[in-house]
Amino acid sequence: MTAADLRPGVAGRSWPAGLRLVRLHLAGRQVPGALAALAGCAVLLRCALHWHWIQGSGPSAQQLPLLIESAAAMIIAVTTRSPFGEVERATGRWLPWLRLGTTLALTAAAAGMLAAGTVPAHLPGGDLALLRNVAGLVGVGLLSAAVLGGHLSWVGPVGYLGLAEVALTSARTTPWIWPACPPHDHAAALCATLAFTAGTLAITWRGARDTTHE
Repeated sequence: MTAADLRPGVAGRSWPAGLRLVRLHLAGRQVPGALAALAGCAVLLRCALHWHWIQGSGPSAQQLPLLIESAAAMIIAVTTRSPFGEVERATGRWLPWLRLGTTLALTAAAAGMLAAGTVPAHLPGGDLALLRNVAGLVGVGLLSAAVLGGHLSWVGPVGYLGLAEVALTSARTTPWIWPACPPHDHAAALCATLAFTAGTLAITWRGARDTTHE
């Protein structure tokens, strides 16, 4: 038997092994629970719109949606925590790609679920502002995870939420506090995109700081 004869068998075994690796990674990051929590955020947003807890389009009307968007970002950021620490870093070259795929999938799921929760009601700022806010807040959470660890990754979104709430009530706007900016503000969208990109890169290549060795 030659090496060529063995290749089909090896290739056939690598695909189930890859799926098992993805499944274990998602389970270790508690992604199923995160998806359930994100669905809960979408239901809460739908209830808030249905029962008119959110009225008008002024700063006060944006506070509850921003709170829900921040909760979604915190849920995603917490999933960066690895239960294996340094041991996981030695598992191979696929770990960064698993982190990237998980982050992008959860962010897309959060934006999609929350957008679905606004139908058929009208969300202040619309879906464009929702997507901008969620992406930017997720970026803040990921950066917080890279610096403080996955178990403390909620600190970043909570702190940013406080700044955004102050900006909303005081009518002070800056592109770096994007939730207080109009939905079509290009500078605010750019800042949110930069935050998301920086957070994604940090968590992809470095991961959450969850070990005592760091």
